[in-house]
Amino acid sequence: MLRIVNRVLLGLAGLLLVVLGGSVLAVGLGVNPPSWWIHDGRHDVLLSDADRERWRGDGWWWPTVIAVLAVAVLLALWWLTAVLRRRRLAEVLVDTGDGEGALLRSRALEGVLAGEAGALEGVRGAQASLVGRRSSPEARIRLLLEPHADPGETLNRLTTESLAHARDSAGLASLPAEARLRAAKHAAERVN
Repeated sequence: MLRIVNRVLLGLAGLLLVVLGGSVLAVGLGVNPPSWWIHDGRHDVLLSDADRERWRGDGWWWPTVIAVLAVAVLLALWWLTAVLRRRRLAEVLVDTGDGEGALLRSRALEGVLAGEAGALEGVRGAQASLVGRRSSPEARIRLLLEPHADPGETLNRLTTESLAHARDSAGLASLPAEARLRAAKHAAERVN
């Protein structure tokens, strides 16, 4: 969802900047703008002194400007932190039993988990990712099921086999998981 919002916001901001910049460039090169456009001609400024000082004397002007700018700054900071925040774990802390511990690359555990889940009967494809903290990871698994697969049985085997094996091999006390199951579409059978 965040990726979609990110692309839409970037696209709208880019489109707005291109339209405004292109219109200023076109008017500056001599194109006659429509009568309702924000500036009239080649030597016109975008914001005149009268436009800038229009509402300065009103009591609502500065609080409104400050509120709008504060909201814009907060939205920009939220967007920046959402973009820069890592979603996936880089490594998982494995308890070695000697009090030290070892670091396991998350991609390795994700690959094994996806491979074991993909090998289950009735599963056409599997994807796995680890999120959370490195001492207590959580698994996100997506399974593409064959049309004939039983979702309940597949989920049971995923829990008792693949997830249990990943949890035990990494020495984790628990491995919470979210599984999303989707059925693969199949072509209609012909009847002769």
